[in-house]
Amino acid sequence: MPLFSVKMRASRTAHGVNEHISGAERIVDAQCVPALAGELVTRAQRHSKGNPDFINIKVTAVPESDCLHLPALPVRTLACANAAEGLRLASGLLRELGLTAPEAVLARLPEASGLRGAMLLDAHTLERLEPDKERGVRATCMDRAGTTAATSGATGKNHYQEALVLATKVASAPNILAEICISDDPDYVTGYVASRTLGYVRILHMKEPGSPEGGRIFLYQGPREELAGTLEFIERQPVLVEDLPESPDSHPGTQDASCPVSPNVAAEPARQADKWAFLEDGLQRLTSEGLRRHIRDMASAPGPHVECEGRERLLLCSNDYLGLANDERVKARAAQALALWGTGTGGSRLTTGSLALHSELEQRLAAFKHAEAALLFNTGYMANTGVITALCGQGDVIFSDELNHASIIDGCRQSRAEIVVYRHNDMSDLEAKARLRAGRRGLIVSDAVFSMDGDIAPLPDLLRIADRYSFLSMIDEAHATGVLGATGRGAVEHFGLSSMPDITIGTLSKALGSEGGFVCGQARLIEYLKNRARSFIFSTALPAASVAAALAALDILCQEPWRVRRLQEHTAFFCHCLQAEGLNAHSSSAIVPLIVGDEKNATRVADELFARGYLLSAIRYPSVARGQARLRATLRSDHTRTDLAEAARQTALALRSSGIPR
Repeated sequence: MPLFSVKMRASRTAHGVNEHISGAERIVDAQCVPALAGELVTRAQRHSKGNPDFINIKVTAVPESDCLHLPALPVRTLACANAAEGLRLASGLLRELGLTAPEAVLARLPEASGLRGAMLLDAHTLERLEPDKERGVRATCMDRAGTTAATSGATGKNHYQEALVLATKVASAPNILAEICISDDPDYVTGYVASRTLGYVRILHMKEPGSPEGGRIFLYQGPREELAGTLEFIERQPVLVEDLPESPDSHPGTQDASCPVSPNVAAEPARQADKWAFLEDGLQRLTSEGLRRHIRDMASAPGPHVECEGRERLLLCSNDYLGLANDERVKARAAQALALWGTGTGGSRLTTGSLALHSELEQRLAAFKHAEAALLFNTGYMANTGVITALCGQGDVIFSDELNHASIIDGCRQSRAEIVVYRHNDMSDLEAKARLRAGRRGLIVSDAVFSMDGDIAPLPDLLRIADRYSFLSMIDEAHATGVLGATGRGAVEHFGLSSMPDITIGTLSKALGSEGGFVCGQARLIEYLKNRARSFIFSTALPAASVAAALAALDILCQEPWRVRRLQEHTAFFCHCLQAEGLNAHSSSAIVPLIVGDEKNATRVADELFARGYLLSAIRYPSVARGQARLRATLRSDHTRTDLAEAARQTALALRSSGIPR
């Protein structure tokens, strides 16, 4: 009876990018094909990663005479307490195979997670060898032997058997040293290391439950001229795996309900683990990926030049946009309040912590933003999370720009409302999604200036959509206050609008040179937040010195709007200087991003500039998407054009010396 390969691939398009959802393959006899195709479609539609918008079923005849029959790899299982311990076990197995840097191999797994197939690495140099690096190497044309009409049902995915079939085929390929795999299924935490010498070694906990991260790596050890034969075997050789053991029983204490431990295979007892080992493992991974952060201590007050690590450096990563944090008038007002009111308030605003200064600043901020009232929070982060969770809850809907700040994202998640993410600054996408949910209570929320790209939200269209579909509008002006508009009043002034967002969030810690956050809006909104915003209710009030400093800074901003104009001129000049050096630099705010791409390259260039006397930030994942690392310059009104022109020249030199194309 002829055999047929039945393959299913499911995907969806999200934000213009095609995302792989699910894939499966079986080799069955002819009478099984119709039922199996239906089962695989059902499986794709019920995948935990979401609903696909494209499902492909491909049926191909497979001559039985072409099939290679292989015995299943022997199976053993390693128990572990957590994902960090599981990765350490995997590292030890790779070391047994002769790898000198197994941690570096495991560090490449996140890079492999976006591939439809596996990453193929040289086992010793870790050079990527797959011909198509966006697709990877796909192991296909394989199944367990003896599949019949009675055994072909696919009512649910059997991770254990499907993985063992694939591992057996790959381990049998010429010049393959080993395979490492972690499923990208959020509900499945078991991974494995497999080779001809190790067998199929299941590790019961290689990632945290709910994580969509996963990846597959094949390690190649052989002459390059034999690579084509290895790829031909993995991708095209039909294989039927014999003597496949039944799925083992569930191992206590794991999330691996669908892949239990076989009663015929003794699981290794869990070792007494260092409960803090996951910290070192995590830090090592961050280092290897170029994602580890380090704190630099400043030895001077904020200014255009700062003392840092033993020498003076030009500061190009401060949010003190107007140079007010070290202004003598601001410091004097803070010192006066410190002497009068003390160092702390001793309570929340609703108990004993409220001072006359708090109310004075709220009134001044409301007037500055042309709002009825305002309310202070301890940080801008707390303002966002407090406002969103107070206004939205289960059953409501929140429309959030895909590049919104983490504080907005966290507030949305904590609210338990339905979160609808729209494409960055795409008002057509926002309106289409708002139209589908018209009639519900909801909120449209966006940064005014996006902190990683420096671009501005299209506020007129956003307000129009919010009003048309009766949703509240909320704008975070952390990087807009003191930056946008002729007098620094923000996005409304920038666009020349007569109408206001329903809710405006701001911060005192950037252009106003102090610390704290605030919200402006209708008086009834502010009264409601006083009673419902948990981050306001349960926090000790801001100290008097910070409030007084913000009052002084606000006075200066209103009296000296030339600071805003100079900041805007500096940004335009700096972008012009960078463009003259051949760099793609644009900004509508005071934030100038220079996309580098690779995380390690961005860190290396930032370190090179630091050595030259320039302090810029290397922004990397998770602040931006993987592969979108950048240098992020922020301008100050008290910079000089001479300094900015030389900074642009040095930045271009550092990029060129690191081999990064302009």
